[in-house]
Amino acid sequence: MNEVDYYAKIIWDYMLLHHKIKKMDGIFLLGSNDIRTVNRAAELYHQGYGNFIVCSGGNGKDTQYERTEAEVFSEKLIELGVPKEKILLEREATNTGENVRFTEKLLRDKKIDFHSLILVQKPYMERRVYATFKKQWSNPDTEFIVTSPQLSYEECMTDDEEYKNKILEVMIGDLQRVKEYPKLGFQIEQEIPDKVTEAWRTLVDMGYKKYYLK
Repeated sequence: MNEVDYYAKIIWDYMLLHHKIKKMDGIFLLGSNDIRTVNRAAELYHQGYGNFIVCSGGNGKDTQYERTEAEVFSEKLIELGVPKEKILLEREATNTGENVRFTEKLLRDKKIDFHSLILVQKPYMERRVYATFKKQWSNPDTEFIVTSPQLSYEECMTDDEEYKNKILEVMIGDLQRVKEYPKLGFQIEQEIPDKVTEAWRTLVDMGYKKYYLK
């Protein structure tokens, strides 16, 4: 393992929450550029962990789909055997905060009764997604757990250097937001171990600054 991978894996391990999967009322699939999250949501649905799936996502800044993330993901879910009537679409969100607010309004407007949701996103975004929902979802009694495609760091990091660097940039930017966003009221506070902070600083100093907050 080279130096970059050594420090990146420290951050990767911190960003994973390892929530135990259990049956919840619904599954909330957040839009992204990684279609593997759809496979995870479909797997959970077919195993009986949720009664419906919400696909949330408009035209994200890092996705290249011709349609909204919600539409692309819902079509893939149908291909994977999820009934169309069990899928809800939220087509406007462009960031995690909007995923929260727009989907909560959608479910409220449709008068869907639920008390718990499984959040599905990429592995290295689990912690930030959970922290955002816990802060910005208006009903404090809603229970959330978060999961992602069951991939190791090595499995997620392909031989494509451009793709790998993109993941590293996002992960490093997300960790900074885990630290800074609670001050702005966007997320709940979370403890960040010194070892994780040191790994982050090392990678920033090595030039991984695309999503760095100045």
